[in-house]
Amino acid sequence: MKEFLKRKDIEISLKRYGIDALGAMAQGLFCSLLIGTIINTIGTQFHIPFLMQTVATIAGVDYTVGGLATAMSGPAMAVAIGYALKCPPLVLFSMITVGFAANALGGAGGPLAVLFVAILAAEFGKAVSKETKVDILVTPLVTIGVGIFFSWLIAPPLGRAAMWVGNLIMWATELQPFLMGILVSVLVGVALTLPISSAAICAALQLTGLAGGAAVAGCCAQMVGFAVISFKENKWGGLVSQGIGTSMLQMGNIIKNPRVWIAPIVASAITGPIATCVFGLRMNGAPVSSGMGTCGLVGQIGVYTGWVKDVAEGSKAAITAFDWFGLVMISFVLPAVFSLIIHAGVKKLGWVKDGDLKL
Repeated sequence: MKEFLKRKDIEISLKRYGIDALGAMAQGLFCSLLIGTIINTIGTQFHIPFLMQTVATIAGVDYTVGGLATAMSGPAMAVAIGYALKCPPLVLFSMITVGFAANALGGAGGPLAVLFVAILAAEFGKAVSKETKVDILVTPLVTIGVGIFFSWLIAPPLGRAAMWVGNLIMWATELQPFLMGILVSVLVGVALTLPISSAAICAALQLTGLAGGAAVAGCCAQMVGFAVISFKENKWGGLVSQGIGTSMLQMGNIIKNPRVWIAPIVASAITGPIATCVFGLRMNGAPVSSGMGTCGLVGQIGVYTGWVKDVAEGSKAAITAFDWFGLVMISFVLPAVFSLIIHAGVKKLGWVKDGDLKL
């Protein structure tokens, strides 16, 4: 069995499923749901007729250009997961149907359902791939058959479970914005820097609202924090690559000296409750944006698209100067200031020295 799994490149491990597959799922979401949301927002804000009008009507449902991209989130996630799991072509292409089924049956918690179902379908598909003389029939049949079966079996309960956990976190944040602001900010921020996907976690849990705002604060604290405290070692290249790229670049240095992580984590514990209690920062855009921070400014774009949606729905009167002030402070200014102050104290204690943050 071990030889068979090795030959089929089926690796049952936390890294393969919890890091590679989860990270790829987030990329699939970016290329569908997130891009669709941005296209819709651009069309609405700049009054671009082509982006606002219906371009296709399928089964009685009207779709704009952005709507078409959003509708493909399930297939996009599944194909991305299949790519990360190194699926052969016939398995990879079959994942389109698997992703559509899992996302549809998973309901609002579809991303979590897609993750589990896509992994199962991909590994079963890889197991039978090129084992018969009629591979072009057997491999798609097994991949799609397994995918649809597990979509029917586990997607609905997984979707409900994800929604329940997400709703619990959001309810607790509304009830206790200070304590939950700290908890959500720190945990999601840490997940962003670790080699796992904070964006996929937020998407799976459908984390929005005040809790989503705290998540944005935590992610920004990590990215901007590491960017500014390592500026002496990494200069402008490091500032850009970490500030609007990813703080995950520092994982090697964190492993060597975990104390370099103190400043960004403490900064996130401070900015989280400021976001929830002072500015009332809410992420009502795509949930995946809650776990993105300043990466490509996706977190900030997500907050803005949420404002636009709230105004359109009538739940928000208008986008105010205080809204923009809060977003800028939480995203850029406060993470930089707090991280620099805390890091200076850590260096003074001798816990971190020059060169520890060199990329």
